Amino acid sequence: MAIWVARSRNIITQYFLKTKNNCPFDQNYFLFHTNSSYKSRNRFGFLDCQSATFMAFRRFESVRAGEQAEAVAYGNEDGHENQGIDFPGGRVAFTPQMKFISESTDKRIPCYRVLDDDGYSIPGSIFEQVDKETAVKMYKSMVTLQIMDTIFHEAQRQGRISFYLTSTGEEAINIATAAALTPDDIILPQYREPGILLWRGFTLQEFANQCFGTKDDYGKGRQMPIHYSSKEHNYFAVSSPIATQLPQAAGVAYSLKMDNKEACVVAFMGDGGTSEGDFHAGLNFAAVMEAPVLFFCRNNGWAISTPISEQFRSDGVVVKGQGYGIRSIRIDGNDTLAVYSAIHAAREMVIHEQKPILVEALTYRVGHHSTSDDSTKYRPMDEIEHWKTARHPMSKFRKWVQRNGWWTDDEETELRGIIRKQVLNAIQMADKTEKPSLDNLFTDVYDCLPLNLQEQEKSLRETIKRHQQDFPADVPL
Repeated sequence: MAIWVARSRNIITQYFLKTKNNCPFDQNYFLFHTNSSYKSRNRFGFLDCQSATFMAFRRFESVRAGEQAEAVAYGNEDGHENQGIDFPGGRVAFTPQMKFISESTDKRIPCYRVLDDDGYSIPGSIFEQVDKETAVKMYKSMVTLQIMDTIFHEAQRQGRISFYLTSTGEEAINIATAAALTPDDIILPQYREPGILLWRGFTLQEFANQCFGTKDDYGKGRQMPIHYSSKEHNYFAVSSPIATQLPQAAGVAYSLKMDNKEACVVAFMGDGGTSEGDFHAGLNFAAVMEAPVLFFCRNNGWAISTPISEQFRSDGVVVKGQGYGIRSIRIDGNDTLAVYSAIHAAREMVIHEQKPILVEALTYRVGHHSTSDDSTKYRPMDEIEHWKTARHPMSKFRKWVQRNGWWTDDEETELRGIIRKQVLNAIQMADKTEKPSLDNLFTDVYDCLPLNLQEQEKSLRETIKRHQQDFPADVPL
């Protein structure tokens, strides 16, 4: 780079010496800093960079002078060194044409799909074969997740828990992704991925313990309902602030790389999360460090009440990966086989090539964002009903499983009855279990409790003594 700059300066110096005061430049000029940071700042498409060292190129007025400039800047096809520049990241060719990159392409990125809406495999589709045992387990898990969501949502409406959100309409993303991974793969969830925990063996009772905040909750009642975590199942704690898990995922994945682990990290986000700065930081970090992380975006059309049309102007999320040098794919998130096949293939690439991948799954959030939301205020009912019936991932996958002779209507009825009883029993058990001790408000952070927290604990206990009647009876002091 230094040699190129030195030679370029010599060319300009000689030109000034020859022309002396007859300078053929006007006041329009380009700046090219020698210490480039890849940032383009002028309106002519040349690279501008943050450095005090620069060369000034000005536009030529005369045709002859312009031809001379082109000869210097672009050369010809004989391999002259000035027809391009060896720049960090690879050689960049020069062009005399002022051409801006379009803000969008004529055609949208296609969406990978295996099953049509009637559950038939599309002719010519390429997908990972699923055996009977795996397919039936996947469908049973989807049914379990659906029933658990329904009953826990009802429990919140009854005032038995404070908050809940469902995965209705996104069951395929949960279960098919989990099935395509291994238990060693680490999950950094958003908050709509409980199906992965379910697949890995997290029991209905453990789900209830967390939502009801009992003494058996692994978070000791400190988290909101549905903010699950399990060290045993390699499932990081759900964090309410949007997208904070993404740069963390890049770091976790890099640690796997340093330890030569044959595993990857899978980090989830919604379409709204891609508007957060942490999305860009996480993807860029993972790309530069070549961290084995699979970024999974559930593009369900709505970030609470904000539609994707007000979220970004790009062709969804899949195109964002290329800007960071990350391989990407768009898939039908309501197609269980497509999700399973894509994640299975992506995992192999992430681990064996030690590079990140971005997956955008097109799906739809059939339920409300959470129990704090009423989506009918901003979405038409017929839109919701269409996705709930004609495009629901469970009905599509059930048709495929049944056509293979692996499932019957009688088995469906029996399973739903069993799961419903199990969920209700788990809730009843959690309802009767006492809450974590008040001591847990102050433990697990400091080895020795600092004076300010000792004073807070003392003040809290004194307040409780004065207002004993207002303190929950099921919380041990």
